[in-house]
Amino acid sequence: MTDEARARIAAAEDYVRALFAANAGGHDAAHTLRVRRNAMRIAAETPGCDLLVVELAALLHDADDRKLFHTENNANARAFLAEEGVDAETTARICAAINAVSFSQNRGKTPDTPEGKIVQDADRLDALGAVGVARCFAYGGEHGRPMEESVQHFYDKLLLLLDTLNTPAARRLAQPRHEFLEAFLKEYYAETDDA
Repeated sequence: MTDEARARIAAAEDYVRALFAANAGGHDAAHTLRVRRNAMRIAAETPGCDLLVVELAALLHDADDRKLFHTENNANARAFLAEEGVDAETTARICAAINAVSFSQNRGKTPDTPEGKIVQDADRLDALGAVGVARCFAYGGEHGRPMEESVQHFYDKLLLLLDTLNTPAARRLAQPRHEFLEAFLKEYYAETDDA
């Protein structure tokens, strides 16, 4: 990776830390950094992907999330990339990967690019396992949802994620996390059965 690319990655890290500094509902900077780590692990096992596009898309994947921002056409991500001097073609590829991430907006769709597949998988991995449980309840609490609604989210989304993953690496990483969700629900129902 070139020095210029490293500088852009570092600037993107700073940008998302500032952008999500006040978020405590599961879409914070820590989530973004975990998605980047997941993406780079998957990318290492995915030949033919552009590592810079993967890393920047992973770092910027929530910069225009409609649950958090009222932007259009990836305005925050595009403004950051323009300020960093990223060319139009690379910006378009990064935004295409970002746009492939959302579960609700891309249900049943497979991303067209390896980078989109990787970043989508990386984000979905962070909704599984112990972190996924914590994020689910943090988001629910932030939005005033009763615990039962957060548990329903397991059935509406979280337990479906394993079967939507695009890459062998992500499926391998997701399996124990999926099993954790199932074990959590079993314990949850055991503890609340007579409540």
